[in-house]
Amino acid sequence: MNIQEEESLLIALQSDEDINAAFSKLVTLYKQRLYWHIRNMVKSHDDTDDILQNVFIKVYKNIGKFKGESKLYSWLYRIATNESITFLNQKAKKYNISNEELNLQLVQNLEADVYYNGDEMQLKLQKAVATLPQKQQQVFNMKYFQELKYREISEILETSEGALKASYHLAVKKIEEFLKEG
Repeated sequence: MNIQEEESLLIALQSDEDINAAFSKLVTLYKQRLYWHIRNMVKSHDDTDDILQNVFIKVYKNIGKFKGESKLYSWLYRIATNESITFLNQKAKKYNISNEELNLQLVQNLEADVYYNGDEMQLKLQKAVATLPQKQQQVFNMKYFQELKYREISEILETSEGALKASYHLAVKKIEEFLKEG
């Protein structure tokens, strides 16, 4: 979506008359990308659907507060990231386990997930990613799976590009080590 299209969509989203049609367009444009962003974090299809619905509810309720200081998709990704992190933290707390233990459990559950169609190597990669600290997981998922540029990730996570490059480099090294061992 180019800048003019994003600006006209934003104007429509923030007007009382056009909000429903504009919101429908927003969902159509971003639903799949946000689904996979969330899915890479929480692993479960059902949980992803629930979180995605919450994301769009938050966007609908708060679109009037969006100032345009970042790109619209960066704002959407930030909301999706925060909702996913909140969900994971709550789930870990509910089961009285660490986030790392929860991530490993979620990856183990992928094998039984009818919506997961990855092969053995992809499952190993998911297990390797699950061993990373949360920030490195986010950076790796956005860069590797979603092929976002560091500039875009920087806007979403509100972190410098240099820090993101360092996180990604560390994540790749750790994943390579995990895959060599396994």
